[in-house]
Amino acid sequence: MTTEVIITGTGSPLVQADIAGPGVLVRHGDLALQFDAGRNTLARITATDTHIKDLTAVFLTHYHSDHVVGLQDIVLSHWVHDFEDDYGRFDVVAPNGATVRLCERMLDAWDEDLAVRAEHGGGRSAEPKMDVIGFDVPDRPTEVWSNGDVRVLAGQVRHEPVEGAVGYRVETPDGAVVITGDTLACDEVADLSGGADVVVYDTMRHDFVLNHFPPAMRYITEYHADIFEIGEQMQALGIPTVMLTHLIPAVNLEGGDGFESDIRAAGYTGNVMVCNDLDKLVLG
Repeated sequence: MTTEVIITGTGSPLVQADIAGPGVLVRHGDLALQFDAGRNTLARITATDTHIKDLTAVFLTHYHSDHVVGLQDIVLSHWVHDFEDDYGRFDVVAPNGATVRLCERMLDAWDEDLAVRAEHGGGRSAEPKMDVIGFDVPDRPTEVWSNGDVRVLAGQVRHEPVEGAVGYRVETPDGAVVITGDTLACDEVADLSGGADVVVYDTMRHDFVLNHFPPAMRYITEYHADIFEIGEQMQALGIPTVMLTHLIPAVNLEGGDGFESDIRAAGYTGNVMVCNDLDKLVLG
């Protein structure tokens, strides 16, 4: 048995035709764990040969729209495809506060759609098979979900002014995978990443953004990790592989070809993947 880490989307809030919103799929045996759900996430999951009925859980890092706009699609499509009413339930795991509130309210706009489909389909239940599991943001990485020999820990990250942003650490018999979510390169990420085999890191080239983006957009450097700081941190921690995602600027835009040279200039000597959608790493 192996553990697969698949990037379901490398994008940002900026819309591009061939780039999905942020997301990472971790598969181990029968488990399919999706971390964040940006635009077009379900299409990317399907492209990995993972059927929607086999999705075990979705984990959210925070409530920013580019990370969650695809969640409604996952939940509604899971219900619509369940023609024989034989799909199992799946979990949506999220930090308490604004992110859990979003999960609890997100289907309100679809009440009438679900009701008319349920009645027309023979009186099936109009309630999607989703269980929202909330947790308080911990001071230190803490287990928030487990299944068999796989467990998921959550840890606070630095994405202020967003409240309750977290990253996740997935531990399987094959190794440990960390998904930072949106964050600065901070001590909290170091706590979550220590001893990990791979870190999937939110990544920005601050110098390029500050010198080339419109002034109204430059504030984004205040709460996203700079590539040089990522390189320094990952080298200090001895992380064997770094998967760079949520790339700003995107790899197909001006400035998007500088991530690897920057992280090398910062001193990182491990394996670097400047990711495209559906790039995959196998552990075990």
